[in-house]
Amino acid sequence: MKKFTVPYRRKREGKTDYRNRIKLLLAKKPRLVIRKSLKNISLQVIEFEPLGDHVLLSAHSGDLVKLGWKGNTNNIPACYLCGYLLGKKAQKKKIGDCILDIGMQTSVKRCSLYAALKGAVDAGMRVACSKEIFPDEKRTKGEHITAYAKMLKSDKAKFDRQFAGYNKKNLDAEKLVLHFTEMKAKIEAQK
Repeated sequence: MKKFTVPYRRKREGKTDYRNRIKLLLAKKPRLVIRKSLKNISLQVIEFEPLGDHVLLSAHSGDLVKLGWKGNTNNIPACYLCGYLLGKKAQKKKIGDCILDIGMQTSVKRCSLYAALKGAVDAGMRVACSKEIFPDEKRTKGEHITAYAKMLKSDKAKFDRQFAGYNKKNLDAEKLVLHFTEMKAKIEAQK
């Protein structure tokens, strides 16, 4: 008779990689957890406790909307600003070194996950990572979006379809870099 052990539920559902989790926990540092959905990004600083993880602080792309962000909430500039917001919160709470936890998400250089990490690092958090995984400065500011908007401007139907969300919120896609700079200054000025 063969013995069969049923894996943990979260492993069966593809939500937790327990081998990776134990490596992160053995570092004995708080984890900077970054999770991205289709429309939002969420960042948390989590500390392990035997009875359950303890969330020290968090930032969500909805927090950016409350501050006045009019752009998309899951693109690279929004992810950077969300990371920057979390970094400023961590600075106030005097949270030191962290270790990155992206969970089961695919790791791709210069993606929005690493834009969020770049925002946190730029705000003063210390996370062990290589600088070459970060998106370049032009992409974090949204210059690629403004360039695409300028290119599409000649075809009004395509432009209106692509940037309908921006138009609904009264944000000119060609002025996204300026809006990004204003939001970063707002986050910087927060107490």
